[in-house]
Amino acid sequence: MFTGIIEALGRVARTTDLETTRRFVIEAPAFGNELVAGDSVAVDGACLTVIEAGAEGFSVDVIGTTLERTIAGRYAPGTPVNLERAMKIGERLDGHIVQGHVDGVGHLTQVQQDGEFWLMDFRVPEDVLETTILHGSITLNGVSLTVSDFVGESGVQIGIIPFTYHHTDLGSLEVGDPVNVEADLIGKYVGRILSVRPS
Repeated sequence: MFTGIIEALGRVARTTDLETTRRFVIEAPAFGNELVAGDSVAVDGACLTVIEAGAEGFSVDVIGTTLERTIAGRYAPGTPVNLERAMKIGERLDGHIVQGHVDGVGHLTQVQQDGEFWLMDFRVPEDVLETTILHGSITLNGVSLTVSDFVGESGVQIGIIPFTYHHTDLGSLEVGDPVNVEADLIGKYVGRILSVRPS
């Protein structure tokens, strides 16, 4: 379980295709020291298991399903990635409840700077949109964000403050780039309950 508050911005150092998985070595000085093999870590919002960790970073193995359902399949050396360790019970929940289970891939459709912040529009999967509310939570590339508005038939608008823009990989996105999307957990459960309840 995660909170969507990014702890570090890492970079993909190497990718290696194994027999049935792909291994990513993530360069993240200092952050890697906080991990041990077996830990869960959110990489752009996708919960992955640490295989090895050290002072320079850590490595994870990713299976085909994850490569297909997330943006991990596009990772190449130099790609920036948002990183967060699993939350500890008893600590502050500064963002919102994030499972690290990516619901689908969205795309940045527009970005404009408005004074000191940025407005970013994202097209998101239909099932995510169905459980999203105005001023509710959504997770994009692992970042806990608030929905400022709905745009078009399948989009959300997010206001990005300078700190988030400069300390996550959202600031490096260009129009058309994909992002991992996780819908609000409460919205998903409520939607599921209502969908199976007799009318």
